[in-house]
Amino acid sequence: MGLIATAKVITREAAWAGDIQTGQHQLVTDKPESFGGGDLGPAPYDLLCASLISCTMITLRMYAAHKQITLGEFSVEADFCANREGVEWIERRVHFQTALDAELEQKVLAICEKTPVTKTLLRSVEIKTTLI
Repeated sequence: MGLIATAKVITREAAWAGDIQTGQHQLVTDKPESFGGGDLGPAPYDLLCASLISCTMITLRMYAAHKQITLGEFSVEADFCANREGVEWIERRVHFQTALDAELEQKVLAICEKTPVTKTLLRSVEIKTTLI
């Protein structure tokens, strides 16, 4: 498999703000005011959480379509956490509007652990940086 995704960010005049372009989509990134930014858009870890939860939602919907089951309306949330010792983790919550039976709950939890972004985050990823 080759290239999966691409993105580019161009600095703005504001201290921490930048314009992100990915495919046909554009968004702004910035730091919150509490970190000296203008809070013009999501901060980097917010984008990381957004990547995880969007992948989770898409994967669950694909699974439901493939198995021809109805999951109904649901939401996915994630928090990126760290402690004083430098340990980092993500807490992900999936909330279904309609209760699932115990078997389907277990299947949903198993699928969440197998989403592409989850697997990438769990195994870590090599980052190669070059100056051009």
